[in-house]
Order: sequence, then structure tokens, then C-alpha cells
Amino acid sequence: MVQASEGARRGRPRGGSDEKRQAVLRGARTVFGREGYTRAGVDAIAAEAGVSSRTLYNHFGGKESLFRAVLLESAEAVTEAHRALFDRHFRKFREPYEDLLDLGLDWIRQREVHPEHFALVRQIIPEGPRLPADVLEEWQRIGPRATQLSLRTHLLAVGQEGRLAVDEGSADRAARHLSLFLGGGVMLDSYYGALPLEPAAVEELVRDGVEVFLRLYGVE
Repeated sequence: MVQASEGARRGRPRGGSDEKRQAVLRGARTVFGREGYTRAGVDAIAAEAGVSSRTLYNHFGGKESLFRAVLLESAEAVTEAHRALFDRHFRKFREPYEDLLDLGLDWIRQREVHPEHFALVRQIIPEGPRLPADVLEEWQRIGPRATQLSLRTHLLAVGQEGRLAVDEGSADRAARHLSLFLGGGVMLDSYYGALPLEPAAVEELVRDGVEVFLRLYGVE
């Protein structure tokens, strides 16, 4: 028998259909992020959400449809947060080293702002072959690819201002490199977010990434 979580024991969500749908989504984000897609059970998700399994099926039809809704809605929200972050940082882009460092540190902190989303993403890595292919494709389109497109647009804009050596032909590559250099070291040293890192260690890794990026795309 699945035991209800502390959140579920406080009582079932009251209100209309939308409130219950949101409760199911919240419960599913928690369970999928903790257990992964394969191990997560509908009964466990319903218990976490404080609803009946029938309510879950009524809203989503089953685990695959629920996973699709959770992953895609979460990805869309995080992509919008990333776009806002890029807009904020590149709007005041004047000193490449300091501005890219600030961007990188702020970008890394998004993992703390959206922990359940990044827990889901960590589960995708080992479970990818067992996940619905169309769901993964849609997630990439509205999540990572959309984020990269936004980053590309901003890098190209500051390149056209002469602040970075980025042009139309190199903008895609520059966006990939910046993502890798700003976050790659942190991801590797934290085992993809599974282990915490001290703030000083995170800053050192991001500084290293900025220095490498500017060796490729900096201007004299």
C-alpha cells in the first residue's frame, strides 16, 4: 500500500477541476523527479497530490500523458525564466568578463529557483531510451533549443555592437559554447546536480568558463 506524503496527509485539495489538475501536476513533478518515469507509480503520484487515482486518470488518462504535461509545462516555464534572465543581463552588457560572470552565476542559480524541473531533467539522462520519443522531441523544442535560440539572439546582438566576436555565421556555435563553458564544469563537478558545491567552487568554475569563452569570442 502506498503511504501518503506529509503534503497529502494534510488533506485533499479543495476547489474545482483546475485546482485538482494543478495538485496532480505538483505531485507528479515531485514523484517523477524523485523516482524517474519508469519507477513512478500512479498511486504514488495520486497520494503525493492528495487526490484519488480516479481523479488523476480523469484529468490525464494515464502516466504517459501526465508525464508529457508535467515535463512540457515545466520546460516552458523555465524557458521563459531563462529568456527573462538573458534579457536582463544582455540589456546592460558593457564589460564582457564581468557581465558574462554575472550571467553565468545567475544562470546556475536557476537550478535552485526551479529544483523540481532540474530533478526531472536529471532523470531524463539515464531513462532517455525508455521515455516516449515524441515527448522528448517536444521537450527539446520548447526547452533546451528555445533557450539556445534566445541566447544566440542576444549574443549576435552584442556581437553586432562590437562587444564580442560573434556574427551570423558563428552565433549558433557561440551559444553552444557559452552554455557549455558556463555550466559544464558545475554539472560535471556536481555529478549533474546530484551533489552540492560550495559557492566559491561554483564561482571559480564559472570564471574558468568565461575566460575560455572570451579566448574564442573576445575582442581586443
